[in-house]
Amino acid sequence: MVKKKRKIGIISGKGGVGKTTIVSNLGAALAKKFNKNVAVVDCNLTTSHLSLSLGMYYCPVTLNHLLRGETELKEAMYEHPSGMKIVPASIRLGEIEGVDSKKLKHVIKELHKKADIILLDSAPGLGNEAISAIEASDEIIFVTNPNIPAVTDVIKCKEIIKGLGKRPVGVVMNMVSKKRHELSRKEVEILTELPVIASIPHDNNVQVSLAKRSPLVLHKPRSSASREMKRLAGHLIGIKEDTSFKGRIKRFLGTD
Repeated sequence: MVKKKRKIGIISGKGGVGKTTIVSNLGAALAKKFNKNVAVVDCNLTTSHLSLSLGMYYCPVTLNHLLRGETELKEAMYEHPSGMKIVPASIRLGEIEGVDSKKLKHVIKELHKKADIILLDSAPGLGNEAISAIEASDEIIFVTNPNIPAVTDVIKCKEIIKGLGKRPVGVVMNMVSKKRHELSRKEVEILTELPVIASIPHDNNVQVSLAKRSPLVLHKPRSSASREMKRLAGHLIGIKEDTSFKGRIKRFLGTD
């Protein structure tokens, strides 16, 4: 049986919604919990954070070098302890010079030979870097917060991906505290005309995991946000959460 290869762009209309955190945790969950061959690419060339959030401080060869045609893919790909592959962008602003983001599509095509699932951590907004990440993807996941400005940006992004012929997978609502002023899951679905595929609760452990430079699903696997991100990872590959009594006990004991 031939494995289905997937290229999934993770995008947001604005910065600060937790997109990179979602990407790193999805990658870690798919690799560690579900044993998938997954690669994560930091497509945010201007303000890259992915490698730092994963504790990868020394990455001498990056996506920037690939986009300048100065190296081969194997030199710019690193393995995280979770098992996921990482193609980081340079954290040095000077490395932007000479980079052609339009070549990203060719890099991703090459990477597809080495990974079954590729997650592209897009730059926020709809600038050239973000459009290049969208063009290199087949499917799109939108990350938003439960407020009107962030959700409005999803609507704008949706129109762009429709024009580019990409398939929307759905919306991930992040940092949800269920306060009265927040938009509900149903309201977000009505406004965006897209399914909400995950609602990640506000969890103080997220900030701790970022300080520890470790994905939350590894640092605090039983936390509320971890459980929802692992459920999202399973959803993406067609594995439903076990809601039986035995399944609930396993999750409670942290053995799922």
